[in-house]
Amino acid sequence: MRVLLQRVDHASVSVDGITKGKIKKGLMLLFGVESNPKLDQLDWLCQKVLNLRVFKDQNDKMNLSVLDIDGEVLVISQFTLFAYAKKGTRPSYTRSAPAIEAETVYHTFLEKLEIGLGKPIQAGVFGANMDVDLLNQGPVTIMLDTEQKDF
Repeated sequence: MRVLLQRVDHASVSVDGITKGKIKKGLMLLFGVESNPKLDQLDWLCQKVLNLRVFKDQNDKMNLSVLDIDGEVLVISQFTLFAYAKKGTRPSYTRSAPAIEAETVYHTFLEKLEIGLGKPIQAGVFGANMDVDLLNQGPVTIMLDTEQKDF
């Protein structure tokens, strides 16, 4: 699984002009699921997202997490995080999990994040064509991949 995490001043996602999720200061996450995901890795990924110190403290150092600042989280499903573009000019998405499998993992991820954050998570619509609007602070953009963690 992969998360592209962005520290944002605000972010929103809409489908057909209707806002489905909207946050103020916090994290906007693009979440992708690879074929044959290992669900036991979701806990590590959630803890990493919630505790990653990417917000500035009073000394202008990135020492605070989204939990520390009482921030918000917006999660958007993004199968293209597993695009393979080494050959040719048309990306292949064969590494991405099938939609039915990925959707289950996506909703489990949302539930775990919500429990960890202690408040509702905002989200896009799985499988929909979405428009995303955000103001990235920093900019801070970090890729997290469960394959980077030894389990």
